[in-house]
Amino acid sequence: MPGAVIVGTQWGDEGKGRFTDYLAKEASLCVRYQGGHNAGHTLVVDGEVFKLQLVPSGVLYPWVVPVIGNGVVVDPAVLLAELDMLESKGIDSRRIRVSGNAHLIMPYHHELDRLTERYLGKNKLGTTKRGIGPTYADKAMRVGLRIQDLLDPKIFREKLDLALREKNGMLTKVYNRLPMDAGEIAEQYLGYVDRLAPLIDDTVHLVHEALDVGQWVLFESAQATYLDLDHGTYPFVTSSNPVAGGVGAGAGVGPRAIERITGIVKAYVTRVGSGPFPTELFEGDEVGDLLVERGREFGTNTGRKRRAGWLDLVMLKHATRLNTCTELAITKLDVLSPLPELKVCVAYEDDSGARYDHVPYHQSVLHKVRPIYETLPGWQVDVERAERIEDLPAAAREYVRFIEQYTGVHVSFVSVGPARDQTVVLPRAA
Repeated sequence: MPGAVIVGTQWGDEGKGRFTDYLAKEASLCVRYQGGHNAGHTLVVDGEVFKLQLVPSGVLYPWVVPVIGNGVVVDPAVLLAELDMLESKGIDSRRIRVSGNAHLIMPYHHELDRLTERYLGKNKLGTTKRGIGPTYADKAMRVGLRIQDLLDPKIFREKLDLALREKNGMLTKVYNRLPMDAGEIAEQYLGYVDRLAPLIDDTVHLVHEALDVGQWVLFESAQATYLDLDHGTYPFVTSSNPVAGGVGAGAGVGPRAIERITGIVKAYVTRVGSGPFPTELFEGDEVGDLLVERGREFGTNTGRKRRAGWLDLVMLKHATRLNTCTELAITKLDVLSPLPELKVCVAYEDDSGARYDHVPYHQSVLHKVRPIYETLPGWQVDVERAERIEDLPAAAREYVRFIEQYTGVHVSFVSVGPARDQTVVLPRAA
């Protein structure tokens, strides 16, 4: 069964949307399997910029059915605004299918997310305050509302009333806020039904129908490996499982449905929000500032400036294991072009001098490790027009080979610019 997964190998913002768009031209379905509108994908097609938050990147191909799976959490107002944006650009949004089992982000989730971050103070997690964590918490507590509940106003109101008993108690007694009105929320959300109802579907059945007849299905993660709830730099993580294994729960397929896993690797590393970052180049560092400026390292949804640093191959190798990557795609190689030399982290060292060739599991160790670098030559020429691997300068090719050799995973693609056609394809050795 020809399923393929696109997964980020760092802390997100690697360019997953760009490669989902690139690979989706061969797909029948493009399925988002987790996350919410806290993860944005920016695509550039024929000079036009598309900024997506919930809709899978395959939407730009008219023959692809974009699917929002059961593992996604959905703010219906955000989804409908995104559909309006696509329609304004001539993209037919009626093809989109949304799982009836996907959970709804409610107004009280937004409020609780903001309040929790505020009360954490200097220990805040750096969330996008979009209500994602509280929605997943309600899902685990089995008090969440799902997309399908909108189709039965009576059930929706009953579940909402039950949820608000606890939420309003917390808002008023813990945070000294005003209670939320169930009637107002119900009127707002049930007002979305006319537009949403034609899109709601049994997406698990839809996916398996395609797989059973041999159609290629592309599964798209949001966020990335080191923001995974179980395998990331906890607690500075997201509230779901972006790793390739998360596709099973988030889209309803088993491991044998997947035959290709493409790990997306930015040619350097960035992260947003708090948390450990061994190779970080702090603000004011000349190279770090260059990476932010040339890479336009600001969040698609929030506009927040990203932290930047050298490529960390220790993290990358662990990510390829966690996801069982069958291939890698390197993005933003062009950003490195002005640099005379490049540093690549190949190990860590702690205060005692102990060396780590793998990511330490203990958070206290990871927060304090220092990177051990190897230095590679830069190429200092533009690569934006490269069409084949032979078009890249020798030093750029060596950088790609070094990544491939360290991880033991073939690099299939290298992006040399933001546009769809700025992609160099690397065939496997015979």
